Amino acid sequence: MARVFITGSADGLGRLTAQTLLDDGHEVIVHARNSDRLKAVQDLVDRGAAVVVGDLADIEQTRGIPRDVNRLGRLDAVIHNAGVYSGPQVLPVNIVAPYLLTALVDRPQRLVYLSSSAHYSGRSSLAGVDWSGRRSRSYSDSKLFVTTLAAAVARLWPNVFSNAVDPGWVPTRMGGPGAPDDLRLGHLTQEWLATSDDPDARTSGGYWHHQRRIEPHPAARDPQFQDQLLDDLARFTTTRLP
Repeated sequence: MARVFITGSADGLGRLTAQTLLDDGHEVIVHARNSDRLKAVQDLVDRGAAVVVGDLADIEQTRGIPRDVNRLGRLDAVIHNAGVYSGPQVLPVNIVAPYLLTALVDRPQRLVYLSSSAHYSGRSSLAGVDWSGRRSRSYSDSKLFVTTLAAAVARLWPNVFSNAVDPGWVPTRMGGPGAPDDLRLGHLTQEWLATSDDPDARTSGGYWHHQRRIEPHPAARDPQFQDQLLDDLARFTTTRLP
């Protein structure tokens, strides 16, 4: 059985992923934004999940999460699930936090990053990006960046399976009750990539939708754009990928 850390586990796809992995007998570490949100994961903790707390919109709190996670023992997988759709938290939560956690959590065998089909509309330019979020970039931009991060990690860390997932437009709090996609399929692929022994799941550098590998935005595959993104994030966070 695998030990899996899931960010943004208090509701939506993160919570559903945690529930399913616990049902399947895996060890799960869930994540809540603050102490008030601990109530939302208490039932998962009662079932044996460990929990860490930290606001991914706050860079210093984000730095504290890896220390807590690493104390719990080496992970088999991290699912970077947490995300926001709009406002000044878009870049801090959707890309800066996954980057920092990737750099500071003891390296697992598998990394899964939640992307979106919206990333195809993202702008492949880093000019003037304010990673603090004070000058906001779009959700689409943030998802292009995180898809690029997943591909960059796959290139630089050949012993790690690093993949991005488009979960579809599903009826979560973010997606809204009228979202047309299948909710179960919305979290199946990340569970599969994090834990399955299926040869297709033990691959790297993919962009996946409902267990089918598809082509991402061309910029995500561009090593030059990948390196520019990593350099920008390293300067902003004063932390480089090891």
